[in-house]
Amino acid sequence: MFAYTLKRLAQMIPALLGIIVITFILSRVLPGDPAIMLAGEQAPEETVNKIRQDMGLDKPLYIQFFSYFGQLFQGNIGYAYHTGHSVASDLATRFPATLELTIASILIAILVAVPVGIIAATRKESILDHISRVFSLIGACVPIFWLGLMFIYIFYSILGWAPAPMGRISGDLNPPAHITGLYVLDSLLSGDMMALKSSIVHLVLPAICLSTGTMAIVARMTRSSMLEVVDQDFVRTARAKGLKESAVIYKHALVNALIPTLTVLGLQFGYLMGGAVITETIFSWPGIGGYVTDSILAADYAPIQAFTLVSAILYCGINLAVDLIYGLIDPRIRYE
Repeated sequence: MFAYTLKRLAQMIPALLGIIVITFILSRVLPGDPAIMLAGEQAPEETVNKIRQDMGLDKPLYIQFFSYFGQLFQGNIGYAYHTGHSVASDLATRFPATLELTIASILIAILVAVPVGIIAATRKESILDHISRVFSLIGACVPIFWLGLMFIYIFYSILGWAPAPMGRISGDLNPPAHITGLYVLDSLLSGDMMALKSSIVHLVLPAICLSTGTMAIVARMTRSSMLEVVDQDFVRTARAKGLKESAVIYKHALVNALIPTLTVLGLQFGYLMGGAVITETIFSWPGIGGYVTDSILAADYAPIQAFTLVSAILYCGINLAVDLIYGLIDPRIRYE
């Protein structure tokens, strides 16, 4: 497994290099001049030229790229002109909020979609199966921004069940002591129950909104995988031995049906990171989403490039972890 892991890590290098090149080129074709954005529309030409020189934008494109690549090689991911801080500092401040939202979304998707898929497969063509298919179809089709606005309108404006969609914790409470940056986990570790309750309440709606599409896909994949497995010989043999139906489903069928579902969950991680940008904007969640949106509006290249690169590294890492988990679920899988 160690050799396989090294091989996969080596295969990530060309993929990440390609992402660096493509992101650099695409960021340079964005409309708007960063120097004018920073100086203001009415700024004198001399001021704009001075800012452009300071940002290195007066140099040829290939020199800008090699300068950017050299900084990356030294561990420097750039400077955010619209915040006045280094990009690393901004990401360290905001990334835990996005990570907490993404983890909560993945957990909700697993806890809801996998049981729904199992029930649909074991009760094929029943009313529950039809309901699950309708649920999956709606979840896959509804845009996140529309769903988020409907959640806020129904659960905050009409019913009053949810807190105001403003941040990660109530404004009259202090955030928990900083340990990991994840408010729910930090509240538990520090024993701050008030902060724990408030952070969970603020997390629920954005996490459900973000996980809806993933829930739909995972439920469909679990159902399809289970339907393929429950008709195989080893499942019939397990039933013929007189095992309980729950043992047949959960110990034999589900374990063998989990690999396609795990693959989908790994692929969905990238979707959730991208979807978090929209969700965070709607719920005023202080994560990377709002930061990237502000960076795009300000034509600030370094944060856009850094976010894309960090997302790509996480996406590759998660998919490598999923591939390694395959071997734990199915001992027949060998790594070469």
